[in-house]
Amino acid sequence: MLKIWIAGSAGQMGQALNDTLDPLEMEVFNTDLQELDITRTDEVLNFATLNRPDVIINCAAVTDIQICEDEPEKAYRINALGARNLSIAARKVGAKMVQLSTDDVFDGQRGVAYTEFDEARPQTVYGKSKKAGEEYVKEFTEKHFIVRSNWVYGKGKNFVNKILELADERESLAVASDQFASPTSAKDLARLILFLIQTNEYGTYHATCKGVCNRYEFAKEILRLAGKDMKMESVPTRMSELSSSRPAFAALDNFILRIIDVYEMPSWQESLVEYMEERAE
Repeated sequence: MLKIWIAGSAGQMGQALNDTLDPLEMEVFNTDLQELDITRTDEVLNFATLNRPDVIINCAAVTDIQICEDEPEKAYRINALGARNLSIAARKVGAKMVQLSTDDVFDGQRGVAYTEFDEARPQTVYGKSKKAGEEYVKEFTEKHFIVRSNWVYGKGKNFVNKILELADERESLAVASDQFASPTSAKDLARLILFLIQTNEYGTYHATCKGVCNRYEFAKEILRLAGKDMKMESVPTRMSELSSSRPAFAALDNFILRIIDVYEMPSWQESLVEYMEERAE
């Protein structure tokens, strides 16, 4: 039975992994800040030595853009040093390491989707701290999977749930039409991760659902599937009520997945339908 340690298990990716994995095939160690602080090296090493996981999945992160800008030390401590500590632990016990990362490692300025071979040039503290986390993972463990995604939604705070919440409270909403990416279900991302960890296809992966849209188009589809009627205005990011300053064109090309031909992500529309149906149950 595969032994998996999910650090940051209370977040939307941690929950998605737990909802997706088969407990008959995998033994899971779930930790979040209350159980273990990944920024404390000795705590991390002791936990890994005691439990001897086969795989460590790092879902822990500070993802709020504004918090990262306001508290850069906190961002680097969790997003970079936390990843470093888990990587050191993975090497010590011979575990595979999964590091979740983001499109924010790119500047989003060139207008075409980024592949894994494009140069990372983060413009935000969040992006810079996540890139530093990636570098630590590469430095400290050979058996690693770095998985970058964007516009991830699942259980918890995210764009989809916020739109649905506001639809019950408001008559109108201004949504950005100048931010582009690929909405990605946390559950579909979890399925990919659980596939990868049973292979030796190590390296960096872009993993998003297929297709690209802007925030306004995404919001319209969310409301359509929910049967909600709310007036929406298409506006630039600076006039939007929901979108912080992010890379303008954050689409990722799942280039490696495509050329090794081992796994295909569904379209963002298919994934959203599945999520909305499950949410309505």
